[in-house]
Amino acid sequence: MADIFSNISLKNKDKLIRNLRGHNVNYNKNEIIVDHLNDEDDIGLVLSGTVQIVKNNYNGSTSIIDTYEKNDLILSNHIYLNNNETNLVAKEDSEILIFSYNTIISQEVNDKLSNQFIKNLFITMNEEVTAKNERIQILTKRSIRDKLLEYFNLLSKKSASRIIYLPFNFSDLANYLAIDRSAMSRELGYLKEEGFIQVKGKKITLLYR
Repeated sequence: MADIFSNISLKNKDKLIRNLRGHNVNYNKNEIIVDHLNDEDDIGLVLSGTVQIVKNNYNGSTSIIDTYEKNDLILSNHIYLNNNETNLVAKEDSEILIFSYNTIISQEVNDKLSNQFIKNLFITMNEEVTAKNERIQILTKRSIRDKLLEYFNLLSKKSASRIIYLPFNFSDLANYLAIDRSAMSRELGYLKEEGFIQVKGKKITLLYR
């Protein structure tokens, strides 16, 4: 993921954060993040850790709507935190830089520092859109097998390798793909038996490409 502070020196980065009235907030593992990202004007930048949007379903199950890692932007107007069924949760100890959209657009953009930051911001947001389109591409697949293989293919293309590493555990993978955990485990077993994949922990080797 692109860095919104790319090509900006540490000194100018600190200056920029002050100008944007940004502040860092730390969250413990499994802590619900509602105190600082509940305004539609807020933007969060993950500095460390992993944060997820988790939806609590009527049947007691949960679904992972989105996952944010280092350098990912969290746009609060996409989270729908006013919905009691949806929470923003720190999957592990995490640090987030909070600043506001209105503060960004009110900055003078005729200087080199502001121009570079705006450029980085657009690049990062474009990557966010691409990632969401990839998720939609996966979820539109009808069968569990097709969802798994589509996801594996995307990871393989990004790493340019038939050996891929899942970014989260299998329970979270099932939630991310919006499928039943047990049904997914059975399908993974079939894929191994049929010679499509090899699985060792989070390491998966694709044998069909």
